[in-house]
Amino acid sequence: MSTAAHGNPWVAVRPDDDLTQLARRVSSAHRSFLEGVDRLPTVRPDGDSIRPVVLDSWRRSRDNGIDPDGFGDGIDLDGLALQRYRATHPTALIRPVVQKLLVEDATDAGLLVAISDAKGRLLWVEGDAKVKNRALAMNFVEGADWSEDRVGTNAPGTALALDHHVQIFGAEHFSRVVHEWSCTAAPVHDPLSGRIIGAIDITGGPRVAVPEVLSLIRATVLAAESDLQLHLLDSPKPLDPTTARLQVLGSGRPTLTRDGESIHLSQRHAEILLLLAEYPEGLSADHLAMLLDESELDPVTVRAEMSRVRKMLGANGLGSRPYRLLMDLDTDVAEVRRALARGDTSTAVRAYPGPILPRSLAPGVDELRVELRGRLRAALLTAGDRRLLARWTGSVDGRDDVAAWTAYLASLDRQSSMYAQVKAQLRLLDDKLGV
Repeated sequence: MSTAAHGNPWVAVRPDDDLTQLARRVSSAHRSFLEGVDRLPTVRPDGDSIRPVVLDSWRRSRDNGIDPDGFGDGIDLDGLALQRYRATHPTALIRPVVQKLLVEDATDAGLLVAISDAKGRLLWVEGDAKVKNRALAMNFVEGADWSEDRVGTNAPGTALALDHHVQIFGAEHFSRVVHEWSCTAAPVHDPLSGRIIGAIDITGGPRVAVPEVLSLIRATVLAAESDLQLHLLDSPKPLDPTTARLQVLGSGRPTLTRDGESIHLSQRHAEILLLLAEYPEGLSADHLAMLLDESELDPVTVRAEMSRVRKMLGANGLGSRPYRLLMDLDTDVAEVRRALARGDTSTAVRAYPGPILPRSLAPGVDELRVELRGRLRAALLTAGDRRLLARWTGSVDGRDDVAAWTAYLASLDRQSSMYAQVKAQLRLLDDKLGV
């Protein structure tokens, strides 16, 4: 379905929607999805299907093993730990603006206003006392984790996952426990670094999912970010860089080492981190998608992956608009390059156990793989070191490298047994490759 057919894909309820009929149709689509029906029933009278942003989130929720009959599993922070965390969190600086623009009116309107951190933990939940008590039944309380990875599709969690404002109406929530609620949320960014620091959310009845509420949330976020910028300009807080190392060379599992902890990475996350390290100026979602997949990934998918990468790196690790690293990240690729730059071919070869992410099909990774192999090979052929050539021709990169085998042969004593073996190998390669 095209965006034009639906209008704004981030808006849940259009002005001409009948809320009762819409709720019934969305509930039917949700049941069909959980039952594994491939073709979802139509949600709107004009034939539009469930919104793609919602369907994609349902799929992520299902793939993450979220229980559609659950609502999270307790409180991440409470008591003194929550108080201390909130006191030093940057969203504390924007809370007065949020209270003035949203909370005062929300209390009279029977709504809740929540501020979360970048991981989806609710730091403040304010508004109508009776509604706040009702929200206890779904664990929508201060200190609870409402990230999409934890509770499934919901406005604050999905807004953080996609780095975009969004509305979720009733049964568009993945969890059935939340189907009587609707919500609108948008991420808040550090105006200096661009990184996400949290989200602002309004939760209540179905009218919370109309376009006017989305405009209100977006205006509040703009005001909050402007106010935060003034705070930071008056008393700038430098980022706390964290030195980390990424290993992507060879056939082993890619690994991120940070603060003494080794984290095994999926191939996709390793690809993303490597590309961000190679492009310190940052990458737009579209550019990153192009580097990751020849068919160009959907920006929604890229945003979801970046949300997971941000959680892995920590709140201060990743900026957005464009996506860029806000921490020092060294890589084994950079280590090989540094050795080559200073003419230390021996160290470069020792630091190179194999190609960059050999199973990756990402175009951006393949370009880096070819570039590094070419530089290392050129240095080896120039140096003509017998030991290094022996190591290279015994590797996956060099086993069919005729030029390297020829250079290796030239470095050997004609009377040695190794000379005969290498010469025989060259003959085999000639026959195999038709050289």
